[in-house]
Amino acid sequence: MSNPLLSEWSGPFALPSFAKIQDDHFAPAFEAALAEARVNIAEIATNDAAPSFRNTIDAMERAQTSLDRVAGVFYNLSSADSTAKREALMRDLAPKMAAFSSEITRNAALFSRIEALWTTRDTLDLTPEQLRVLDLTYQGFVRSGAALDGAAADRMSAIKERLAVLYTQFSQNLLADERAWFHTLSEDDLTGLPEFVIDAARAAGQERDQAGPVLMLSRSLISPFLQFSPRRDLRELAQKAWVARGANGGDTDNRAIAAEILNLRQERAALLGYDTFAQFKLEPEMAKTPQQVRDLLMRVWAPAKRAALADAEILTRMMTEDGINGPLEAWDWRYYSEKRRVAEFDFDETAVKPYLSLEAMIGAAFDVANRLFGLEFLPLEGPFYHPDVRGWNVTRDGKHIAVFMGDYFARGSKRSGAWCSAMRSQGKLGGETTPIVLNVCNFAKGDPALLSHDDARTLFHEFGHALHQMLSDVTYQSISGTSVARDFVELPSQLYEHWLDVPAVLERHARHYKTGAPMPKALQDKMDAAATYDQGFSTVEYLASALVDLAYHDGSAPQDMMARQTEILNQLGLPHAIPMRHATPQFAHVFSSDGYSCGYYSYMWSEVMDADAFEAFTEAGDPFDPDTAKRLQECILSTGGSRPADELYRAFRGRMPGVEPLLKGRGLLDPA
Repeated sequence: MSNPLLSEWSGPFALPSFAKIQDDHFAPAFEAALAEARVNIAEIATNDAAPSFRNTIDAMERAQTSLDRVAGVFYNLSSADSTAKREALMRDLAPKMAAFSSEITRNAALFSRIEALWTTRDTLDLTPEQLRVLDLTYQGFVRSGAALDGAAADRMSAIKERLAVLYTQFSQNLLADERAWFHTLSEDDLTGLPEFVIDAARAAGQERDQAGPVLMLSRSLISPFLQFSPRRDLRELAQKAWVARGANGGDTDNRAIAAEILNLRQERAALLGYDTFAQFKLEPEMAKTPQQVRDLLMRVWAPAKRAALADAEILTRMMTEDGINGPLEAWDWRYYSEKRRVAEFDFDETAVKPYLSLEAMIGAAFDVANRLFGLEFLPLEGPFYHPDVRGWNVTRDGKHIAVFMGDYFARGSKRSGAWCSAMRSQGKLGGETTPIVLNVCNFAKGDPALLSHDDARTLFHEFGHALHQMLSDVTYQSISGTSVARDFVELPSQLYEHWLDVPAVLERHARHYKTGAPMPKALQDKMDAAATYDQGFSTVEYLASALVDLAYHDGSAPQDMMARQTEILNQLGLPHAIPMRHATPQFAHVFSSDGYSCGYYSYMWSEVMDADAFEAFTEAGDPFDPDTAKRLQECILSTGGSRPADELYRAFRGRMPGVEPLLKGRGLLDPA
């Protein structure tokens, strides 16, 4: 039987043949693709011809084409639509893929060719992009241990294989805990909840084959429940279940896994000559050093904590007035904060949701991309990998640019959170390759699906990442799209969020899902007035996670990781009622891969830039100023990692920004 994963994708826009792909196809496809890649790598390494950019670097870019194609489908589906077979194969593949990676970086003949090119790079008459690819390839080999030998090289390979296993275990344990827990709600339990929360709970019950509504561990359901439910006992139940993910004991407990990951990362850094993993990880990023990161986070921590403590006093008084004695708890904050918002700003978030339907916000994101960059989005017929998934042909001036897919609703087979990924990246080597880009969210289903303002911001955020992929215009796939420094990758996504609140966008798209009436100006004004409300809470919960992540990696791995987490938070003086946004046992950003390890700070690092970058449009007097949009595309969105991130930003803005625009945007700027 032919394997649809191994044949060329010949359908419209060269999409995978989703309807033909079965779980049993993946293992043999990986086996064949890995074998082909090994043959290709061996041919490069043993080539009798002197090393040249074409026969070494170009050849390496093409060596794993089949493997990239298979992996592009499998890993996306495993995150967004997991099955028991896919999870089992993930566990099996983790050490195999890590071993394959080590084979490449430990191939002395291959590294010798790369090193020969790198040491003579100034004489090779390479383009700037080729020089960048060569430098990144060489540095990537060195940082992977290519210069090690003997026992040190063996140990590095073993560490990488073990980490791959642990990352998979951590992710699957978290998904298992999220999938396993739910709480049945009676009709009385629904009292006081807005209709959209009730609808989401009923939909969750249907997904779990329950007769009535349920509460499940999806942020899109837990957060509004904590915000609106007057039942303090149920809020406590929900909050404790949420923070217990990955720490419930038994086979799905992540605490020992996270501790082992920290020890292995520190050992890996030491093998490469670094004192700490933080020094190793941050060296190629914009931040460069742990101290630079700490300085930024602590500059924001002080005003954020000050604001949060002032808010906590007010919320505690409100709780006392309700006859509840004792301290404000984590399960009280969102509820009393919402009551305060309604009282102080006459702003009820539920009044906004009818104007922010999912359909309207998808249309708004597309419209902004059209006005800024001339993109058009034409619906595509499926089938895709799940009935919930939708697709669009992205064009400009009639030319196909990309395929964009949106997978927006929460379900038990999908890991929590929201993300953007590519099943195929843009490139030009050997012919034009257009990207297949995927946005995945976890919005609650409804008829129609209505979004909170935060949900709508998430949609715009992930679409900003998608634009970074779709507008990429480089030759080499290894540096296309979001293949940039980790603390730069969030700039396009966070910058795109700003257009959600542009008055012209709201006027055109924020329309009542029943009547089509635009959002009233008075409601917009209230929403704007409350825009920085509760930023002390949201900033502190984020910073607590970022600072714990940094501290874990900037020193010896802790013997008792959870005790170390408590110690760090006590030193910071974390307010009692504000938990970390991601406590260690569920901190998937940091422990499900190397991607955001010692890198959770990058959201704030990028926010410093995005606040300043949107000012460029403000200074131009038009949020859709064509010259500024063109500069944004040419300097940042189309360039991938073809130049260092700070050079790209300076090319767009002329300078690097300070932290003041961020503090102003969060309402934390000290009036003094």
